Amino acid sequence: MKPFYMLTKQEIFSELNTNENGISDEEVKRRLSEFGYNEFKERKTKSLFQRFLDQFKDFLVIILIVAALISGFVGEIADSIIILFVVILNAVLGVIQENKAEKSLSALKKMAAPLAVVVRNGISKEIPVREIVPGDIVVLEAGRFVPADLRLIEAVNLKIEESSLTGESVPVEKSSEALDNENISIGDRKNMAFMSSMVTYGRGKGVVVATGMKTEIGKIADMLSNVEEEQTPLQVKLEEAGKWMGITALVICAVMFLVGILRGHELFDMFMTSIALAVAAIPEGLPAVVTIVLAVGVQKMIKRNAIIRKLPAVETLGCATVICSDKTGTLTQNKMTVKEIFTVNGYADDILDAKKALIIANLCNDTKVVEENGKIVTLGDPTETALVDIALKAGIDKRELEKQYLRIDEIPFDSDRKLMTTFNRYEDKIEVNVKGAPDILLSKCKFILDNNAVREITNDDIERIKRANEEMAAKALRVLAVGYKNTNEVDINNAEKDLIFVALIGMIDPPREEAKDAVKKCKTAGIKPVMITGDHKTTAIAIAKELGILNSDEEAITGVELEKMSDEELFNNVTRYSVYARVSPEHKVRIVEAWKRNGQIVAMTGDGVNDAPALKTANIGAAMGITGTDVAKEAADMVLTDDNFATIVAAVEEGRTIYSNIKKSISYLLSCNIGEIVTLFVATLLGWAEPLLPIHILWVNLVTDSLPALALGMEPAEEGVMKQPPRDPNEGIFSKGTGFRILIQGILIGALTLIAYVYGVNYGKKQGLSFEEYELIGRTMAFFTLSLSQLVHAYNNRYELKSVIASGIFKNRYLNLAVLISLFIQITVLSTSFLRRIFKVTLLNREQLVVVLLCSIAPLVVVEIAKLFRKK
Repeated sequence: MKPFYMLTKQEIFSELNTNENGISDEEVKRRLSEFGYNEFKERKTKSLFQRFLDQFKDFLVIILIVAALISGFVGEIADSIIILFVVILNAVLGVIQENKAEKSLSALKKMAAPLAVVVRNGISKEIPVREIVPGDIVVLEAGRFVPADLRLIEAVNLKIEESSLTGESVPVEKSSEALDNENISIGDRKNMAFMSSMVTYGRGKGVVVATGMKTEIGKIADMLSNVEEEQTPLQVKLEEAGKWMGITALVICAVMFLVGILRGHELFDMFMTSIALAVAAIPEGLPAVVTIVLAVGVQKMIKRNAIIRKLPAVETLGCATVICSDKTGTLTQNKMTVKEIFTVNGYADDILDAKKALIIANLCNDTKVVEENGKIVTLGDPTETALVDIALKAGIDKRELEKQYLRIDEIPFDSDRKLMTTFNRYEDKIEVNVKGAPDILLSKCKFILDNNAVREITNDDIERIKRANEEMAAKALRVLAVGYKNTNEVDINNAEKDLIFVALIGMIDPPREEAKDAVKKCKTAGIKPVMITGDHKTTAIAIAKELGILNSDEEAITGVELEKMSDEELFNNVTRYSVYARVSPEHKVRIVEAWKRNGQIVAMTGDGVNDAPALKTANIGAAMGITGTDVAKEAADMVLTDDNFATIVAAVEEGRTIYSNIKKSISYLLSCNIGEIVTLFVATLLGWAEPLLPIHILWVNLVTDSLPALALGMEPAEEGVMKQPPRDPNEGIFSKGTGFRILIQGILIGALTLIAYVYGVNYGKKQGLSFEEYELIGRTMAFFTLSLSQLVHAYNNRYELKSVIASGIFKNRYLNLAVLISLFIQITVLSTSFLRRIFKVTLLNREQLVVVLLCSIAPLVVVEIAKLFRKK
């Protein structure tokens, strides 16, 4: 069967078993049972409890829960409670920050008009939209939403706003004639009207050909429901790291347990030591630290006009390599603007040089000029409002003009004549004002206005005007011609003859100025900007060149050309193109998927319903907050509250900083944990008593470590963050020598802790103290060296290569505060007798405190020296 847009009116009636009088009420009931109501299928969403449970699927979290259960089983109740508290806190934070509940379908549902006018049994009636069925005859008029997909059978000056579905920047002129080409994109189906679009001008009738999920917008709803959520690069890497750490911990525990047993240690003691080592190996605070750092990043984003709907999206932004952007309203202002006016004397440098053209364009114009909250607002067709806006800038007010030139009659615009004419009474004469398609109006002109004098038009004049029209069209300007004549009567039949040509007026939806700078910034940062639009290729190329997205016309492709490509061909060629014009929602998804298959991290911006599937398919979807539809916002990961393309580039910068800070926090936590492992493992191998107890390890991990790790997440952006290429999403957390540095720094902390322990034991032996007494001194010195050296080590992680001392060691006020709080807590443990008993530590004398202090500062000194050598 042919598509509906290729069928004639009678073929449509025959195919859908209907006629001009509509269908009967009995037939409506039958079709409702066959096709269902004109609404979207709701999809089950996860309950709050299910979303809470999802937070516990992480491998690292599972190991922590097992560790908590074992600790509780062997009597370490305090350890068990602390671990479980951190795990639950992490889950709660995840649920609060990450709004995974998808409301896309309900938002789509809200977009449908509540009532529509249909013809049934030959009578017009208003009915609820959900009761419309295929075969219904729908009456359309200005201001009404289209309630279903229609094949138009009548169109009188009908214009429909389809930008939210197709990306077309101006309302589309509609007709009822059958089309003869099967491969026509949605935006070019002039005899179709689509659900959720809006009638802006004229009137018409259409036969319902699709309802509910079968409509074009319904297909988008179905696409949204079938897109699977993916893990972000950081989530993938953290899961890998979690598995690696968990397996490593289990292996070390097993080796430790066997070595201890072979050395003659008690079975239960070795089991407890192995548990302590497992606790040391796994950074309990890591999930919470990552979640909180991301949450803080969300708050920073809000200040930069970006609302993050899904927490991991913050980090994904940091490795974006491609930004696919819709044109209309995102890269452009979504407002038609007059760019050029051409008269017989050439292009007008000053608007007032074309004053007569502006007067005609305002009189032959149906735009309403109103005042809202003290501001002048123009309401009407975007093309006509552009003419009124430019006149207002020149001091020509349409309201005043209409008082001087009273409109007494008109010939409305229609798609066959391609002209609009008004009759305006001015003093004792009638002025006929005409605007319309340049070629049509020019053919009706006998005279031309030359320096405010009227003369006969010549062939040279006509050639110059045609060349100017071609020049404007090549710049993707929408061109209108204006003309007039004076007469003594209203003569409809002869009104558009022997006109005086006045000017050509070229207009366009211009690019945002800030978008140009954002595109430059993208390229400097190694990010490829790509324009994907439903607009025409010529317009898209012109805007893309002005923005700096496109260098050559070869880099642009249309949806029709794209349709002919297989997925494999698109995969191989997608990197060649920077502009995709006249595309459908399905094309947008294919383009995003092709980029992703090429190993790219894709950000997609958009505002319309047509953008929603691609927003959801992309690694990071960014919807416009002001002009964006509810559907786009609900499908996106983030919403740009100022509708500014530049904001997503700022968000990428913030995302890069956040990832860098998370990596700093991870490096810090893991190097500290390796220090704990080294301490316990070496002590067991050498047959020493326990230098650290399980409660010491937990205390350091959850109190002393976590605060500085969080503070590292607040580190300001480093200089040149947007002058570096995007990081490889496949790059591991421990790549580029990070893993080696973590290991060496961890060994250093462990070695210093053991040195402090040995010093304390030997000091006690020299004083002739008992085993329990000198072990207590050694353990206290080890505990405080471990905790304090880790606090100092936090400053090492602020920069990978830069010297923290030379750059200002105390610039991160959050880190300074975290270190002071942790230091105060540690001093409290040492100075309070109650806490000393719980932690099984003792007071240290001045000499012992000096040794602890020297061992604690050593990591900063060693790492600073290492940075110096690495730089050289």
